[in-house]
Amino acid sequence: MRKLTVGDLKNIMRQCAGDDGGSAMDGDITDVEFAELGYDSLALLETAGYVQREYGVTLGEDGLAEVTTPGQFVEFVNALLDQAA
Repeated sequence: MRKLTVGDLKNIMRQCAGDDGGSAMDGDITDVEFAELGYDSLALLETAGYVQREYGVTLGEDGLAEVTTPGQFVEFVNALLDQAA
């Protein structure tokens, strides 16, 4: 089964936000708040939509409201993938 990694999420976030690979995404971003990375709610919605299409999961807004870091996002998606398996 395909799992989402923080590296995958970084690439998806860059693609969805039109990021040119700036320094905010360098290094370990697992526990860095999305706001600190410069990603607003619109960028996160675009990222969530991409993940839903690519990974075949439905990310409810209620669950996403609690997600504030890339690490939490990955855990949330992978838990949904585990449930769907």
